[in-house]
Amino acid sequence: MKVAVVGATGMVGEVMLKVLAERNFPVTELIPVASERSVGKTLTYKGNDYKVVGLETAVSMRPDIALFSAGGDTSLEWAPKFAEAGTTVVDNSSAWRMDPTKKLVVPEINANELTKADKIIANPNCSTIQLVMALAPLHQAYNMKRVVVSTYQSVSGTGVKAVRQLENEIAGVEGEMAYPYPIGRNALPHCDVFQDNGYTKEEMKLAKEPQKILNDRTFSVSATAVRIPTAGGHSESVNVEFEKDFDLSDVRKLLSQTPGVVVQDNTDTNTYPMPIYAHDKDDVFVGRIRRDETQPNTLNMWIVADNLRKGAATNTIQIAEYLIENELV
Repeated sequence: MKVAVVGATGMVGEVMLKVLAERNFPVTELIPVASERSVGKTLTYKGNDYKVVGLETAVSMRPDIALFSAGGDTSLEWAPKFAEAGTTVVDNSSAWRMDPTKKLVVPEINANELTKADKIIANPNCSTIQLVMALAPLHQAYNMKRVVVSTYQSVSGTGVKAVRQLENEIAGVEGEMAYPYPIGRNALPHCDVFQDNGYTKEEMKLAKEPQKILNDRTFSVSATAVRIPTAGGHSESVNVEFEKDFDLSDVRKLLSQTPGVVVQDNTDTNTYPMPIYAHDKDDVFVGRIRRDETQPNTLNMWIVADNLRKGAATNTIQIAEYLIENELV
């Protein structure tokens, strides 16, 4: 199994290599790929050194699978070239997510839609993944009508420059700014770029992607995305209105039985999900599960996950694992 990691020197790329090693992914030949300025650098994977190659070279090496985390423009240009060479691409950017000809996949929910013909597969937005992991089993049981989500997103979602900005601010050092304002001791209601409708691109991803993943347009999602000064891990306050009523104990049981979801919900012991606890884990954590007492059939909950792992690298690799297990590559 010849595997290319495109964007191998970036933040998500580094986590991809870590997760591939941890999960003993069946790599027989690793091809680390990055931009021209990183070509020739050496990366270590499972104790062996690998030279970083450019995109052109990587396509000519005809990998079986290419895991992309190199930005939307790179994906738009290069994913089709890999696909033409017979490679199956799993892309972590937003480039292909809403393309009607491409599948948008969270393996626990809709991997069964994948076929051999799918040569470019989209990985959803990090905030979307953790949201739908909790919503999918509840939607099946109670039929969602409307979801209102407010996110509390870590700086690692922006990238290494933003992490450095936060670290500089904590240390009292002046440096390059990833955001238009300080992020330390602050909260920015501004994730990604603003659109004509007043929402950010991140908020619109949260509105549209769940409908595509669940293959259902009968519910709506309204989002507000906020950047907070945490180094890693995204949190979400979620309010869900259902068609059917529910019992809270059934909701907890349903979520507990969902693969990849962990319920942390005991107010007596101050047990609830936190980014610091989700760090370096692949599960999605759900807590503060309670009824919205202002209207019928409505639930409040708090969802946390490591945005670089299940929100990006791990979900991408789980898609690749599914492809191999089901002989689709």
